[in-house]
Amino acid sequence: MRKLLPLIGNSHGGGRSALTCRYRCGDACFHEVPNKSDNEYVGDVIARAYSRRSMLRSAAVVTVASAAGTAITLGGNGSSATAAPAADAQGGAADAAGARGLRFKAIAPNTDDRVTVPEGYEQNVVIRWGDPIVKGAPGFNSDKQTAAAQAGQFGYNNDFLSLLPLGDDYERRQLLVANHEYTDENLMFKGYDPANPTREQVEIAWAAHGLGVVVVQEDHRSGKLTAVNRHQLNRRLTATSEFQLTGPAAGSPLVKTSADPTGTKVLGTLNNCSGGTTPWGTTLHGEENFNQYFANAGQVTDATEAARLKRYGVTAGATERKWERFDKRFDVLQEPNESHRFGWVVELDPYDPHSTPRKRTALGRFKHEGAQPRLTEDGRPVVYMGDDEKFDYFYKFVSSKQMKKGDSRAAKEHNLTLLDEGTLYVAKLTGDSPAAEFDGTGKLPSDGQFDGSGAWIKLLTSSPSGNVSHVEGMTAEEVAVFTRVAADKVGATKMDRPEDIEPSPRTGRVYVVLTNNSDRGKAGKAGVDEANPRNVNKHGQILELAENFDDPAGDGFAWRLFLVAGDPKDPATFFAGFPKEKVSPISCPDNVTFDPHGNLWISTDGNQLGSHDGLFGVATAGERRGELKQFLTVPRGAETCGPLVQDKRVLVAVQHPGEIDGASVEKPQSVWPDGPGKIVRPAVVSVWRKDGKNIGI
Repeated sequence: MRKLLPLIGNSHGGGRSALTCRYRCGDACFHEVPNKSDNEYVGDVIARAYSRRSMLRSAAVVTVASAAGTAITLGGNGSSATAAPAADAQGGAADAAGARGLRFKAIAPNTDDRVTVPEGYEQNVVIRWGDPIVKGAPGFNSDKQTAAAQAGQFGYNNDFLSLLPLGDDYERRQLLVANHEYTDENLMFKGYDPANPTREQVEIAWAAHGLGVVVVQEDHRSGKLTAVNRHQLNRRLTATSEFQLTGPAAGSPLVKTSADPTGTKVLGTLNNCSGGTTPWGTTLHGEENFNQYFANAGQVTDATEAARLKRYGVTAGATERKWERFDKRFDVLQEPNESHRFGWVVELDPYDPHSTPRKRTALGRFKHEGAQPRLTEDGRPVVYMGDDEKFDYFYKFVSSKQMKKGDSRAAKEHNLTLLDEGTLYVAKLTGDSPAAEFDGTGKLPSDGQFDGSGAWIKLLTSSPSGNVSHVEGMTAEEVAVFTRVAADKVGATKMDRPEDIEPSPRTGRVYVVLTNNSDRGKAGKAGVDEANPRNVNKHGQILELAENFDDPAGDGFAWRLFLVAGDPKDPATFFAGFPKEKVSPISCPDNVTFDPHGNLWISTDGNQLGSHDGLFGVATAGERRGELKQFLTVPRGAETCGPLVQDKRVLVAVQHPGEIDGASVEKPQSVWPDGPGKIVRPAVVSVWRKDGKNIGI
């Protein structure tokens, strides 16, 4: 059944509502920034490097030498694209010209309460919150919901999606894996009182978090997908399911609790945002804003532990959902180590409904947006990860073990150890232009590129023969559990909210999504630099990183900004040199994926240009490099998540529809997906061409 996979699977401070900020991330943007380190930011490094003239660059090429002496190069800036014909991608009357895979008429920005797709395309809802997927689960009834029912139904607020192949016995079927990031109880329960949730409501919320696995059936005439309810492979994992800790932190005193004196068994996974699909047939799931579920950090008296909790933003007083009233593990005063058991990358074997998912501590603990691997030439996984917080960092993990091909039991067991052994690194960037050229407006430096070089700094090496810390004053277990603190100590580069990070299966270039940072350049905060060139950065940017294609395990890289988001009419925006009058406006890039043609597809979160969030495709190579076109928008209050682009279909997770200030079950702010009189439900949507042809051709 298992098949080896391709390299890649797949109003309140801006565009978000106050309701989304409360329930999704615990108002992270409105709390004190956790990173108080005084490590230098890129601007300082730029000024020093420039004054010594230690690096030579041209406007068109960025080259850096790796530790092995190999030159790593990012090629031309795509300026030839200025001569390329293109559609008016801002929604005007235009044909569907574009790069291969992007030949559709871009939709106009809009605020319609629906999923809007291009002309000639159709859509359907694949599966909704509450749809039964496990044998014995009842149909959804929001007035009679129970925790037991929810545990067998599709979870709430779907985010990351992966589609995996099934064997020949499952013709036209695939395995859909989804994250269920968080719950919004205001939109789930009639008469909900945030100050006094009931035990039943809390237990339903526990069951609505986690992961979902469901078989989907493809219509042979189109790209339409439908869920196969109660299939034997279908599965739900919740906030009370058993997970195993593996790697250097497993068994450490730092992760032991009264319920688990071994420090190896964890109940649940929380706030799973994006993820990744491995070449050996498993899925990876990033635990992101886990800090908001744990209470009373402000009352901790031990100075060291209090500082660690503050660095991770753990709630000072009561939590939004009040779970600590019903289970002491969510109170750090009663269970000091429970929060240390979250913030990991989870590896799931979706082909085995009886397997125990593993939390891979060798990959470090922080607010993981996702984790997407690629392979070195000799078959070792390299996993790229972002820490979604203002002024935090991005990382990579290089396994010391090679993947084994084949479907044998021995190969499977071996591959399930790949992410327990290897080295974890954090990124430090250097720009190639003088600091004086960056005034916070985002204007291009004189060489015509935001670019430079970078180094991967070792933090931790994990091995059965002994784990090694590369950070002075910290043990290996401390580096694993308090990775943010370790990265602070080695002077990693402060970035504008690193979220999804994806390597291209065609070029090996790595795309680092930086969503926004409203604190950049404010008093007492890090100022602008070449990688983060705008003060009070509302719209975000995407960084393109090049390592040695055959051996991405090296410790050097070249980088440049591929896209600086915002209204194309704003001179601060940049689209890899493509004519800005011919691209769609984009704000707050979040999750990304690649299509079969090598185009990057970008979903947004918190659009600050007045339109609903959406999905965009952009060419990464050729004469149309930087051509960006909007493919869809999502309903009122929703966010676009988990994009997948196959030959015949596009999949998105429509998360938190109707999540607008003042919304409740009694006063809905959206009627999607089932129309007036029905409760608003997050759902997965499939989009395909009416004529049955491939997407964007």
